[in-house]
Amino acid sequence: MINIKTVSTMDEQDVLTLYKANGWIAYTQNPQALMTAIAHSVNLAAFDGEKLVGLLRYVTDEVSIAFIQDILVLPEYQRQSIGRQLMMTAMARLKNIGQVHLLTENEPKTVGFYTAVGFRNAADANLVTFTMENRY
Repeated sequence: MINIKTVSTMDEQDVLTLYKANGWIAYTQNPQALMTAIAHSVNLAAFDGEKLVGLLRYVTDEVSIAFIQDILVLPEYQRQSIGRQLMMTAMARLKNIGQVHLLTENEPKTVGFYTAVGFRNAADANLVTFTMENRY
């Protein structure tokens, strides 16, 4: 059974395994930066027993805005609703926040997931997004 809980710290190797398994190598090239980011985020972790199998990480001011930064599930655990459970848990916690945002790749699988859990493209709301990417 998958257990989702809020955590402030996680084993670095478990985190690196999760990110590497999903091909998110920009994060794994600087483990210290990743662990610092996690320490400064709200983290919902999915565990199968003691094994970290999923993570949703967001930042928020607890009132007006939240930004979902990462959501990952180990490939062998994907398509089992773990990502959906993580997202639904986050959205329940963020229900009184004015705006919840995320930025992601424009891939059909990814877009399909986020629209299925209630997000919509900013352009559909007559909004535009801007980004400035600085690599660490």
